[in-house]
This record gives sequence, C-alpha cells and structure tokens, in this order.
Amino acid sequence: MFLYKIEKDNLKEIKEKPFKKEIELHKLCENNLENIFGLKFVKREFAFKNFRLDTLAFDENTKSFVIIEYKNTGNFSVIDQGYAYLSLMLNNKAEFILEYNENCNSTLKRTDVDWSQSRVIFVSPVFNNYQKESINFKDLPFELWEVKKFSNDTVYFNQIKASKKAESINKISTNSKEVNIVNKEIKLYTEEQHLKNTSEEIADLYEKLKSYILLLDDNIDLKPKKREIGFMYKKRMMVDILLQKKSLKMWLNAKKGELKDHNKITRDVSNTGHWGNGDYEIQISDDEEIEYIFILIKQLYKSKNK
Repeated sequence: MFLYKIEKDNLKEIKEKPFKKEIELHKLCENNLENIFGLKFVKREFAFKNFRLDTLAFDENTKSFVIIEYKNTGNFSVIDQGYAYLSLMLNNKAEFILEYNENCNSTLKRTDVDWSQSRVIFVSPVFNNYQKESINFKDLPFELWEVKKFSNDTVYFNQIKASKKAESINKISTNSKEVNIVNKEIKLYTEEQHLKNTSEEIADLYEKLKSYILLLDDNIDLKPKKREIGFMYKKRMMVDILLQKKSLKMWLNAKKGELKDHNKITRDVSNTGHWGNGDYEIQISDDEEIEYIFILIKQLYKSKNK
C-alpha cells in the first residue's frame, strides 16, 4: 500500500511511522475502543490466575465479552493464545462478570451475557502469513486487526478476514481440552442458519428489507447473532431482524420519541423485555406495509448521521 499527499501537481509520499513500543498501540486503541471496534471498556491489564489480558471489553450489540491483545511483533501464536484466553473466560464466568460490575456504571447478571459470542481481537502492525492462514476458518472466534501509523498522524485499521470458502474449525480434529471447551460453547452464527428456520415467503420478505438497508450506505454491515440478524452502522446495531416461521420481527434502534411513526405500525417496547436493540418493534408477515417501513428505516438512518 502506498499513500501520497497531493501538493499542487506533485505527490509526496506519506511514510509509515512504526509504533515505538507496544504500550503506545495499547493506549491508542484503548482510548478509542468505541470508535474503532464499537466496544465498551471494562478493564486494562486484567490479571487473573497466570494470565494478564491487555484489555477486557464488552460488546453491547451481542451482549458478550471481548478480550483484546496488542502485539508489536509478528512472533506469537494466534490460535494457542486465543483458545487459552477464551477457555479461561468460559471456566471463570463469575469473575469476568464481577470485573464488569466493579468497573462499569451498570450491573450484569450471568444470564445477561451471551457467552457463545465471546471473542478475542488481536491488534498488531504486522501479521505473518502463518498467522493470517491460521484464522482462515469461517467460525473461528478470533479477529486480526492490522494497524499502521503514518508520518502525517494518520492511523489505518484493517481487519483480516477469512476466505468466504473457508471451512468450519469444527471439522478439524483435536485432542486439546481448551479447544474442545471453546468450540463446544462459542458459536459464530450465519445468515444461512437463520434462513433455514423460516418459510420461503418470510425469507423473501427479509431479502427485500435486507437489500434496502444495505443500499442505504456501503458502511452498513450484516451481523448474524444468536437470535437475530443485525445491521450495524457506525459500530452500533441500527436494525435487528428476527426470522420466524410465519412472520418476522424487527427492532429499530432508536429511543422512544425519536422516530415519527404516523401510521402507528410500531410497538413501544421501551419498558418491555425484548430481543434486538431499540424501543421500536415491528412485526409483519407480508409486504403490504414494506414501503412505509422503508420510510421509517430511512428516517432512522438519517438520525444516525446528524
């Protein structure tokens, strides 16, 4: 990758400026967790048993813990360290919840956490080919984020993703106790899994909603979760859709009173326990109201850009 600054008709190269120490990378990411990853900070250097986790964070979108590890070198094992951390978490859930409750302005109960969506994020200026290839499974609960700092005070973050043709990690046999514990409890959900549990009519209705939402902005990402399929924008879930046999439910992530629903097709769930994010719930079984729903979604999207 080459970067240049335009100075009149000439290009001046912007050179990479390496991080001097790992702590510099650590502090940069930790001070900007929400902007970079959409995560809530819990604890710096969480020491437990024989481990020291660089950053413990919480994902409000998936209700799961995230461990972040920073490296300023390419010489480490993603697989071994990642599985060790997740195994530690799954075997000591109460301690992680206690750490959250002691450091955050809210309280978690054990049932508030979806442990199946826990993951580890590795952040480093460089990953070697072996490390990149080691995460090439479609359901591995690890993320590699490459970060580069440049001489003009610009920072670049890029997630290294698995190939779309990658196979499941569960097809790989192993005698490792840690790997088996993690693979048994942690699941990476797919859109296809959700679509298998609904009818053709509802799947078609979902595809119409999905197409409209994704066309709103190239920065909207589809994020399958345990119960719903989420559409994430600016690191936050904007719309959640739950596929059922004869209908679908969707939640628009806005507070009560923020959207104008003239046709009154939404249900106020601000004081009701529900899946998904937001105070507006819609349940439909056909496309009779879909054009009006598009208007509500567009209104929600615009509110996120104010």
